[in-house]
This record gives sequence, structure tokens and C-alpha cells, in this order.
Amino acid sequence: MRIFVTGATGFIGSTIVPELLKAGHRVLGLTRSEAGAQSFIAAGAEVHRGTLEDPESLRSGAAQSDGVIHCAFDHDFSNFVANCEKDRRAIEALGAAFAGSDRPLVITSGTGMGNTVPGQPAIEDNLPDPNHPHPRAASEQATATVLQSGVNVSVVRLPQVHNTVKQGFVTHVVALAREKGISAYVGDGFNRWPAAHVLDTARLYRLALEKREAGSIYNAVAEEGIRMRDIAEVIGRGLKVPAVALSLEEAAGHFGWIAAFVSADLPASSALTQKRLGWHPTGPGMIADLEQMRYATP
Repeated sequence: MRIFVTGATGFIGSTIVPELLKAGHRVLGLTRSEAGAQSFIAAGAEVHRGTLEDPESLRSGAAQSDGVIHCAFDHDFSNFVANCEKDRRAIEALGAAFAGSDRPLVITSGTGMGNTVPGQPAIEDNLPDPNHPHPRAASEQATATVLQSGVNVSVVRLPQVHNTVKQGFVTHVVALAREKGISAYVGDGFNRWPAAHVLDTARLYRLALEKREAGSIYNAVAEEGIRMRDIAEVIGRGLKVPAVALSLEEAAGHFGWIAAFVSADLPASSALTQKRLGWHPTGPGMIADLEQMRYATP
């Protein structure tokens, strides 16, 4: 198949591209830059010029393709709500090109959308609580809309995706520890974050695309929940700074916009995903990757 990939120059997208090519698919990558275009050509992919802000460029890329993996997202969290709405519009534009066909569209959300019971792991069949909407739920709301219009759409929910260079929100936690001289966690630090290696995540996207199961939700989770205290301690060892417990009040000043996430307990299961897709993650764990980071060079 010829697959249109948004976010193809990003951390996850740039790993999805070779995964698709290795499996015999062709790739059409979305980019706004010449550098991005050259990287696609070097990898053996095709180039489609466009942006998330231009719905017509998204529709035209999808129209030329047999399937779409949409993993682009604007990670400027100072405009988080607006960027979630931008993602809603992008999904609707991509879906418009596929309405009434069996061509698969795979979109991206977060495992937190399935954390509907405090203390219990998020599961694939849990839907966001409409009474307490999270801005990121806009992506799954758009998915429901395009599904109803006859689009073969499915969802990959992401945890903290990592290798030895990047680790999702943990990358920002590392930067704060380096800047402030302490590796902090909140309270007893027993709250948990799920995680998966980027290579396992890329393989899951491919399997979800090839499965073509409309309406399915998949959790890209290799580790159900890693304690924030364990994350802080390994970062502290790497940076040679102390791991320190902060109160909720102190956390707001230390962590800024990410404070609510750092104190949240967000475990997630992928048992249904593994059964439905035959996906079995094999990559290194989050702590192992953090131990192998080069902390001397930011």
C-alpha cells in the first residue's frame, strides 16, 4: 500500500517510515520543509508538501494514498487546547478523503483517555468521560465523527514513548532536573506512567493499519506503570543530583505546566491490544533507556 504519514519527520513518525518501507509499503511523508523533503528522499519515501494548518494539503495527501497514519501533533503546550482542536480539524480533513471507502486511517491519542477508574489501568475499551472532558479527547471525538461517516478509522493511544534520546514527557523532567539541580517527584512518588520503546510503537502503528479494523482502539503499552520515584532516581544518578520529594504545592513551582501530569497516576494495559494484533513488545524498558542516556550533553 501507499501510506500517507503525517508527523513523518518527528520522533515517532521517523521510526514508522522505515517500519512501513521494510514491510513492503510505499510511504508519502508530509513535510513543510526542504530538510524534511530531503530526509524522505534519502529514506526511500515520497514527499508531500503541506501542514497541519492546511486541511486541503491533508485531504490531497490522503486522496493519493491507500492508507493514512496520522501521528503529527503540535506539542506547544502553552496552546494545548487550541492544538487539540487543530488535531480535531486535521482528523476530519483526513477522514473526508476516505469517507465511504475501506482505506484505513490510523490516528493518535493518549493512554490517559482510558484512565476512567482511579488506580486502575487504562484499557482500550474505556472511552473519555464526557462529563470531565480532557482537551486531548478532541482527537477521539473527531475519530467517532469520521467513523460514523463511513471511514475505516482506528486509534493508537500512546504512553511515554522512549529510546536513549527521548522519552516523552520524561525528556522535559530531565531538562528541569538539569536546570534546577534536583530530580524531583511528588509525594511518595508511587504514581505511575506507562511506557513503550519507539521501535515497538512503530510496529504497532503498522499492525493497526494492516488490521483495518474500524473503530478499534489500541494501547501502545509495553510497561503498564513505572513509578515516578524510580524515574526521578535514575535521572538523579545520571545527572549526579539528588532525587527529592516535593509536596503538591512545591511541585507547581518546580514543574510548571507539567506539574499535573507528574503527580498523576496513569497506568495502562495493552492486554487487549496484544491479543487483537499479535503485538508483543520486545524493546528495552524506560529505566534501561534512561540508564543509557548521555547526560553530559543536553
